Amino acid sequence: MAQIVKRAFKYRFYPTPEQAEELARTFGCVRLVYNKALEERTRAYTLQGRRVSYVESSARLTAWKRSGEYDFLFEVSSVPLQQALRHLQAAFANFFAKRAKYPTFKSRKKSRASAEYTRSAFRWREGRLTLAKMEAPLAIAWSRPLPEGVEPSTVTVSKDAAGRWFVSLLVEEKISPLPPAGQSVGVDAGITALAALSTGEKIVNPRHERADRRKLAKAQRALARKAKGSANRAKARARVAKVYARIADRRRDHLHKVTTRLVRENQVIAVEDLTVRTMVKNRSLARAISDASWREMRGMLEYKAAWYGRTLVAVDRWFPSSKLCSACGALRETMPLKVREWMCACGAVHDRDVNAARNVLAAGLAES
Repeated sequence: MAQIVKRAFKYRFYPTPEQAEELARTFGCVRLVYNKALEERTRAYTLQGRRVSYVESSARLTAWKRSGEYDFLFEVSSVPLQQALRHLQAAFANFFAKRAKYPTFKSRKKSRASAEYTRSAFRWREGRLTLAKMEAPLAIAWSRPLPEGVEPSTVTVSKDAAGRWFVSLLVEEKISPLPPAGQSVGVDAGITALAALSTGEKIVNPRHERADRRKLAKAQRALARKAKGSANRAKARARVAKVYARIADRRRDHLHKVTTRLVRENQVIAVEDLTVRTMVKNRSLARAISDASWREMRGMLEYKAAWYGRTLVAVDRWFPSSKLCSACGALRETMPLKVREWMCACGAVHDRDVNAARNVLAAGLAES
């Protein structure tokens, strides 16, 4: 049965100098409002033990605008400023629910520059998007079409550290489940191979960060030689950011292809419930684990399985998938990481990763 899901479509766009100036001013105002509201909430919470509501923060925003000190807030659309307060409200809700840490201030250099526009702050006509306070539509590079008949409900404009401009359009899309698949698969995430499957296949790990490591090191050395605060340092920082952006884009593209294929071909997908945050504390493996991006792959599998009528099962992290013989069920006492192939007493010869994937699949099917 088809379901309606909220889905964001992200595109690059190329602003005119006037649009870039307007957006930069908006980003600065959004950051200012967020930080001032966070400062007041922190003061109330620390000194009075009182929680400040969104309504109270919104009233304070109106007072700041009328105080004469922040007249420039009138120069940008009010909607992104209100959305910044809503995001702060959500951040505090997550903190009080113990789902996240205490909100932190936004930095001009380190925080993501973005602004969110709701339906009242943009015009969408015949596939052309015009934001509030702008006369001309954005020059968007339509790398893929929007679903037919949909209109964006929210637009988020952002600029990354590499200087690239992006617009994200949130739409409601009707997605139909895929036809039932006749097979299931177990997935064992790894470093040498990105994933070993219970079918015996190993999906290669491109190791994008390692491939560009020399280029990244050269750019970082050039950055280190530049004087702090200089224009040359800003240019060098942008070159480093471009290398990082290339690595992230290629990695994300590969993960999308792998996860889409797994979801299309299998009805049940069983994975290990890995604690990546703990695993990256291992200094010897942290860089390789981060480059493999297991957590991002797991997230993609989760939402794609939910969209297309598949079942994703997470097997307990303490399940001894590597030490268990998938043929007879015998459990070995130890299995050092250096052992990549081993023979069970029953005579079965196992590839460590493929055997683990088969055990993960068996455990996942038992749970589901």
